Amino acid sequence: MAVLPPGVRPVDNPPNRFSREEIEYLDGLLDEDGDETFAKVARLQVFEDTTRNILASNDSPDLGFDWSVNPYRGCFHACSYCYARPSHEYLGFGAGTDFDRKIVVKPNAPELLREAFDKPSWKGDFVLFSGVTDCYQPLEASYRITRGCLEVCAAYRNPCGIITKAPLIERDLDVLIELSKVTDVSVTLSIPLWDVDKARAVEPSVATPQRRMRTVEALARAGITVGVNVAPLIPGLSDEDIPQILRAAKDAGASRANTVFLRLPGSVAPVFEERLRKYLPMRADKVMRRVREARGGKLNDATFGKRQSGEGPYAAAALELFHRTAKQLGLERGASTDAPDRPTTFRRPPKRGDQLGLFG
Repeated sequence: MAVLPPGVRPVDNPPNRFSREEIEYLDGLLDEDGDETFAKVARLQVFEDTTRNILASNDSPDLGFDWSVNPYRGCFHACSYCYARPSHEYLGFGAGTDFDRKIVVKPNAPELLREAFDKPSWKGDFVLFSGVTDCYQPLEASYRITRGCLEVCAAYRNPCGIITKAPLIERDLDVLIELSKVTDVSVTLSIPLWDVDKARAVEPSVATPQRRMRTVEALARAGITVGVNVAPLIPGLSDEDIPQILRAAKDAGASRANTVFLRLPGSVAPVFEERLRKYLPMRADKVMRRVREARGGKLNDATFGKRQSGEGPYAAAALELFHRTAKQLGLERGASTDAPDRPTTFRRPPKRGDQLGLFG
């Protein structure tokens, strides 16, 4: 059996539906006897995106925002249920291990965001960080792209929201506090599971649920509006954790909570099922059966109005448990993906050489 170096794990990608070729990456290793062998492995690779636009538009009636910023594509957190996995196939990568370890970064995102805010057409709409992958995944510790974008939002007083699983956001408490003084800003921590072993099985490179809840507490203590996402709601796995997560969130200072029922579009399904059968084999059949029950016999239903909540008696019961518990605890419904329902605070900062207004 080959001994893998630290930080290296086997490659496993579903077939890319946009590629006519499938490539397996091989790397030389030494087995336990010191003899050379080969195994499929994947190390972190970082790619730079030279795009000239940073604001992504959204017109889904299921979502409460129109604009988002995505500093990273792919995500080191490696959550097996991530709906963004198929988007990696557009880059010629796989939706499995490639999504987890081939990360595309947008180093010029703060400059591009500033340029977008300076355009006369921009009216100060709410911006979400981010609509696809986690904007505080580990690479943010060194690239500081999300921080730079939030500093731009503060300078322009542009309302924004953040959704993340990463305690790294605590590093930017100073920026968040400044933002909260001049505009609407809110943060949502995604905590779909409370049991550490279950969480590690399906979201292997994320901080424990308890550590994420301490981040909720740190943000609330600093005066930042913060909530939790019990999302995705994984039937037969995370529904039993709902009351405990919501009680812990309330105790930590969260003011709101949200949930979204699991769906498995395209290449997400084989990644999720493979992870489930490998690490939680006794749960796998039950989970997959209940996903189908809530999706009309399929693993995904992209129909607007249904894709967030599912359908059928099981989905209805799980969602009722969530909403009833949240109401009893006094947690409002909603997440950082919801734009505030009030006039924007947006204002372009003066530039050198600008003429002062009549009243300052």
